[in-house]
Amino acid sequence: MSDLMSKNNTLGQEGSVSPRAAIRMVLHPVEKDLGGFVVRRLLPTDEMKSVGPVIFFDHFGPARFPPGGGMDVRPHPHIGLATITYLFDGEILHRDSLGNVQPIRPAEINWMTAGRGISHSERTPPGLRESGHSLHGLQLWVALPEDSEQGEPDFVHYAAEQIPVVRQEGVSLRLIVGEAWGMVSPVKAASPTLYADVQISKGAALQLPDQVEERAVYVVDGEVHVQGKAIPRHSMAVLDAIAGVELTATVDSRLIVVGGKPLGKRTVWWNLVSSRKELIEQAKDDWRGGRFPQVPGETEKIPVPDHE
Repeated sequence: MSDLMSKNNTLGQEGSVSPRAAIRMVLHPVEKDLGGFVVRRLLPTDEMKSVGPVIFFDHFGPARFPPGGGMDVRPHPHIGLATITYLFDGEILHRDSLGNVQPIRPAEINWMTAGRGISHSERTPPGLRESGHSLHGLQLWVALPEDSEQGEPDFVHYAAEQIPVVRQEGVSLRLIVGEAWGMVSPVKAASPTLYADVQISKGAALQLPDQVEERAVYVVDGEVHVQGKAIPRHSMAVLDAIAGVELTATVDSRLIVVGGKPLGKRTVWWNLVSSRKELIEQAKDDWRGGRFPQVPGETEKIPVPDHE
């Protein structure tokens, strides 16, 4: 417990903060309504392509599907990245070209490494589709280091009880990926990465870890202040690399902390990511030509768009 109470790892108590400005910029989402199913995209933007290795950040829902309705993301390809699916509510059935069939439920982690190529679908399970259901969650992509971009594809599922949680003085913090606040997540990342789900009560404070090169805070619900500046619901504050950054909740709030070591410039085109544009062109041609790995049991697929 002593590590949690150190200056750089304080949870839920007031502490000293740097007088310097802590916020580099505040990002607001681009929203898209997919027929009553709202997706908010925070990364990438023209102003900010990534935070650490995180190159894509989508917040979907909360949505309520009536009986017979549901989510149907048909098979599509990925290269050069890892996807992280994390739910607050509901369930998604994942199928991929490695033959994995895995439901994901709240607080569990689906970590899919594309490497040189993987395809997958994401759908509402048949049982929930019959009865109607809610869905709310996040999908993040992290870039892979250049020496891993063309590696073997992989998929790992982590149960909710595997993810470490700490609760203290108005803060409940689940460390999804990384090492911080005296905890180490078992989720294996290809490069230094931070990803945490934080529930914080009105008036409570959270000090962010100093050792992370790039950091951002996304407010899922509620509102927090970072050194006096309000960060409203559905906004992301990208933080400067200074020590002693602390946030305080003005109302009961839920937020996501992400970051890590930046990996350099990447090209993101549709669902394809690479440091080499020729690999993206090859993946596009392979998907069009049916040479890309396919998902067993699926007969549909999303075509390559005419433009991105």
